[in-house]
Amino acid sequence: MIEPILLTATRVSTFDGDRVLTGASGFFFERDGRLFLVTSRHVVIDKPSKHFPNRIEIDLHTDAVNLTRSGVLSVMLYKDGKSLWRQGRDAGGEIDVAVIELDRAALPASVLLRCFTPAHLQGSLDEVEVGSALLVVGFPLGFHDTLHHLPVVRQAVIASSFGVRFQGQGYFLTDARTHRGVSGAPVVMRSTASGLSLPWKLLGVHSSRMDMETRDQLLDESLGLNCAWYADILMTLTADDARVEGSETANRPGVTGAPRSAGPQTPQSTS
Repeated sequence: MIEPILLTATRVSTFDGDRVLTGASGFFFERDGRLFLVTSRHVVIDKPSKHFPNRIEIDLHTDAVNLTRSGVLSVMLYKDGKSLWRQGRDAGGEIDVAVIELDRAALPASVLLRCFTPAHLQGSLDEVEVGSALLVVGFPLGFHDTLHHLPVVRQAVIASSFGVRFQGQGYFLTDARTHRGVSGAPVVMRSTASGLSLPWKLLGVHSSRMDMETRDQLLDESLGLNCAWYADILMTLTADDARVEGSETANRPGVTGAPRSAGPQTPQSTS
């Protein structure tokens, strides 16, 4: 039996035309019958690193009995020079989360995937304590079960007060070993509710590693801390009246994709 949580995540490959750029993680979110792919914003555009893909590819299972059978869905990121994904910002600045609606008609008829829904979002913030056990489901350095096309999971714990915007930004911290390729991965906690076919709470979207600019790289180990953007942003980004960021283009000045942090702490992209 395959755990349903492993079918929520997909490997995301970015391209400029036919040229492969980077690999990352993503997951599926469903609302009111509409299907969305969720990943980190800096996966689809990141001006500081001159990362400007024009399309992505995601892996899809096509046989519920034989997981070795899969297909690839190519998703364009722009139409008529304007972006097709949705993104957000708040008082703290850009939010490093992007969603793009998937055309169900373009999916294989036998596609096998599992979706998070609004019911999987955490309602009461007080129920989640610092130190709570989490999983990060993704593709570190692209590593995964290449035969069965399944992600791997990393154990993590909540490392900052959940519900409090760390440094005024819309994310909380996790303590976990992460690598490039995990950007966009779902950060989940086991649900205590009974009878759920997908018994997990979607708490966040993994974005980047945290580090200190003052760290002596010869003497000091990295912090081992990461940013996870609060998943409730998905309710805004998947609303019927949510604005597609159509003004975003690869040449737009001032675009930044990674989260910002006050003080000497510096998020480092992990896509």
